[in-house]
Amino acid sequence: MVQTSQQYTKVISACRDIFSKKTKDYGTAWRILRPSSLTDQIFIKAQRIRTLQETGISKVGEEIDDEFRAIINYCIMALVQLEQKENANLELTADEALNFYDHYSKEAFELMERKNHDYGEAWRDMRVSSLTDLILMKLLRVKQIEDNLGKTIMSEGIDANYFDMLNYAVFALIHLDEQPKNN
Repeated sequence: MVQTSQQYTKVISACRDIFSKKTKDYGTAWRILRPSSLTDQIFIKAQRIRTLQETGISKVGEEIDDEFRAIINYCIMALVQLEQKENANLELTADEALNFYDHYSKEAFELMERKNHDYGEAWRDMRVSSLTDLILMKLLRVKQIEDNLGKTIMSEGIDANYFDMLNYAVFALIHLDEQPKNN
């Protein structure tokens, strides 16, 4: 489990670095997006990963790893948007944005540790393609909950699904990092 914690932290650190640099380039323009729009952005990334996994052909040039990192960052943005009121300030300082990032990535890490303990690191025996499919399934669930105006009868809420997708994407990146590289 120590190895998982270190690998997880390494993945989140790389994603945070991307988030920080893009925040410096673009500010927090993503704050204009509703959570449902972020759900659709995550869907686009997950669907592209699935297409790349099935065809093995990328005409855009971005790799699967890049798409999983984008999913992690979009999930954190979505979690921020869920918490913030609609009339909240759209523009955040870089420090405020990174404070939100750190808060939600810490929550995701703690959730991963709890679930990883209970499930005995079962994700290590899963295929990356299965993790992609789980992300897509969670997205369909989120879309249904959004269509139901956030109401559920007995299911987890939207935020729990974003946290799960974030963690599945981290697991996928750990798997991809462990695969032998073709030279």
